[in-house]
Amino acid sequence: MKTTGHILIIDDEAILRQTLARILQQAGFEVSTAENGEQGISFLSTTNFDLVFMDLSMPGMPGMDALKIIHAEHPSLPVVLFTAQPDLNSAVDALRNGATDYLLKPLKPQALIERAQSILAAQQKENRKHEIMRQIETLQAELKSLSTGQTGPLQAVTIRTDRFLKRGALVLDLHVRRLIINEQSINIPPTSFDYLLVLARHSPNVVNYQTLVAEAQGYQADIREAQELTKWHIHQLRQAIEVDAHVPSILINVRGSGYRLVAD
Repeated sequence: MKTTGHILIIDDEAILRQTLARILQQAGFEVSTAENGEQGISFLSTTNFDLVFMDLSMPGMPGMDALKIIHAEHPSLPVVLFTAQPDLNSAVDALRNGATDYLLKPLKPQALIERAQSILAAQQKENRKHEIMRQIETLQAELKSLSTGQTGPLQAVTIRTDRFLKRGALVLDLHVRRLIINEQSINIPPTSFDYLLVLARHSPNVVNYQTLVAEAQGYQADIREAQELTKWHIHQLRQAIEVDAHVPSILINVRGSGYRLVAD
């Protein structure tokens, strides 16, 4: 299935904005652009978009403030931020405020395309799953109504799925992309969930930085970028699942190599 979607680019640099739009249009996406946060929010109020790429540092309304408004008004809309000045605190704040991902400038065209394709493909897949589940529920209701007056009830429709991945006390629900620990639902950002999923699938083996980025985010990064991206998401995950994030016992850093999940 070809991945398509309507993407909004919000950036105050006209040349970069136009370049990103041309790259994504050539890849088959519909693209609109806005020159600042206020204009972007205005566009979102009148037009349906599937994905937003937005600069973190802009004159006027800062990207973080725009992110908060966008996430409050469109909670299911993926927003990917990018910046030329990586900072762990700003990355964590962005993820906490609803960002789907956080990319570093200069942006690589292929990485941009692959990230858009990855996010939109996952979104289309989830929408399709929800549609199938709605159809199943409707069918079950119809079968139940038809069984009225029969000598015995119809058996419920059973759908076999590989829905859950369990590692120790951690349970990853792959349908709704949710983490469950000791029967408690834990909210983590979508991309951080992808990182945890990669670690869980490889557990207890070490996953190097570049493999983590490639499998979780769908594109190739150099070692420096991969280390920075991975560090932000591991920090976010540790805050959610470790008893003491400063003394981790589940998400272990193997210095110079990567991370491994120890949960069993």
